[in-house]
Amino acid sequence: MHSSSIRNLERFFKVYLNKFDNPKVLDLGGAKKSKINGLDILKKLNYKFEYTTVDIEPHSSVDVVLKDPYVFSELKESQFDIVISISCFEHIEFFWKTYIEILKVLKPNGIFYLNVPSNGIFHRWHKDCWRFYPDSASALINWGKFNNFDNCLLESFTTKKFLEGGWNDYNAIILKEKKYIEKFKNRIIDQINDFYNGIKNDDHKNLINSNHITEDQNNIGYKFWYTINKKFQKIFLKK
Repeated sequence: MHSSSIRNLERFFKVYLNKFDNPKVLDLGGAKKSKINGLDILKKLNYKFEYTTVDIEPHSSVDVVLKDPYVFSELKESQFDIVISISCFEHIEFFWKTYIEILKVLKPNGIFYLNVPSNGIFHRWHKDCWRFYPDSASALINWGKFNNFDNCLLESFTTKKFLEGGWNDYNAIILKEKKYIEKFKNRIIDQINDFYNGIKNDDHKNLINSNHITEDQNNIGYKFWYTINKKFQKIFLKK
């Protein structure tokens, strides 16, 4: 995990973990490939919890190896209070199918925390397929509804780059059944300011700290290259 994803996961746990009593947490794609993972972050907090890590390849830190990332046959339905997925969905070819499996294993009042790159470097493991924009959670929720789940968005936002991170993190917190929304009063974006394009409570029309330009594009070097490139295009197109 890179620094911004660690910080964002810490924020998620601090705001949402106390909504559950001894929560069962599922970490999707959470094999410990770096010095720290979600379990290490949870251990720093003063909460009781049960933690299960699943991945598609065996590893000493993995509890359950999935034979198929699109069918969670190794897990029981309505089993977990929280599912987290950090820097994983960009590598899954058909992540919308995985999303439905996540909804299945969540309890009715369970929540899904998605952290995934919004831009940045190409990093193949074993494939690098996707980047996520502000409307990504809206599309996932609509796909959930199409599959007869009354899921809803609690909040989503894109955080600014932090320390060594080469990309911006898109974060979304999704509730499996909308009827439990009153249980979740607090939002991360009410407590931080290093984000843009925030959305709260399924209000996808209104962006908080709206910004249509990514930090990649806002870079001075990128602006200079873009300006020169556009001028050259105009010259060549006239010929």
